[in-house]
Amino acid sequence: MKKAFLFFVLILTLGIARAQTDTTATDSAMNMLNEGEKEESVIATFKASRLIYSQTTETVKKNNLNFLVIHRFGDIGGSDGGSSTLWGLDNSSDIYIGFEYGISDKLDVQFGRSKFEQMLELGLKYAILKQTADNSKPFALTVAGKMGLKPYKVTTEVFDDYTNRLSYMAQAIIARKFSSRFSLQISPTFIRNNLPFPFIEGNEQQFFALSAAARYKFTKRMGIVVDYSHPFSSFRQNSNSPKFYDPLAVGIEIETGGHVFTIDFANAKAISELNYLSDTESSWGKGQFRFGFTISRMFSFGPNKRNKDKSNY
Repeated sequence: MKKAFLFFVLILTLGIARAQTDTTATDSAMNMLNEGEKEESVIATFKASRLIYSQTTETVKKNNLNFLVIHRFGDIGGSDGGSSTLWGLDNSSDIYIGFEYGISDKLDVQFGRSKFEQMLELGLKYAILKQTADNSKPFALTVAGKMGLKPYKVTTEVFDDYTNRLSYMAQAIIARKFSSRFSLQISPTFIRNNLPFPFIEGNEQQFFALSAAARYKFTKRMGIVVDYSHPFSSFRQNSNSPKFYDPLAVGIEIETGGHVFTIDFANAKAISELNYLSDTESSWGKGQFRFGFTISRMFSFGPNKRNKDKSNY
């Protein structure tokens, strides 16, 4: 995983270097127009509310509904992969169906359900700060909170107290759009499972994690996405049975009008932050990574207003 982390850092470094020298004519024109005028927010730092693992700083606009379908297949390699499972396509490690509704342009409410641990989620996301074109505000800041419920029996675990079924996430998402091509974000995250998950002696009830993600656009509507997380957990770092690994994913993002479509490869089986930060036991080095995709479709229920960036984010 150290090699994967170094690879991730290398990609970000190259992206930042390219982004700093890749200011387009459009960017220059915008900066000239903004001189001496009212500060203008940078638009579309990301084109979707999610990358692969991570949520982005983008919120759904007022009266819009974002419908999400996220699918993660089985292991491509390793003991559970190979040709007998069509390299994982016969199986699904997780399926997520979610809805995000814009209460205001800065606040949206989220609801979703995962196959992994049969988890139900309810969350809020609020954009506190927008990056401005004149760099008076050099980054965007969004906060997100989520509660998860495991309403059914999980493996052999019987919940003796109903509150033990609950998990919580609190997250700050800090992002900067360096150019029209390159965006980068980091997300400090706090996770709490009322009953430590997975159910192993010595596991911690709560821990912090740090995620980093980036998108580099190589055409007007396509970009490379990298998404990485590291839980700061002594239990996960020292455990050998099971062995835990940091979630790492790479993918291609495609924008097609009202859709944002991402195809990716990830070692984490789970889709929800509450699950993949708590329990990723799959290793890239052992072939335990899987193909997946995300489809994001926006529906508008408000007045038909033109948006400068023609985006509902």
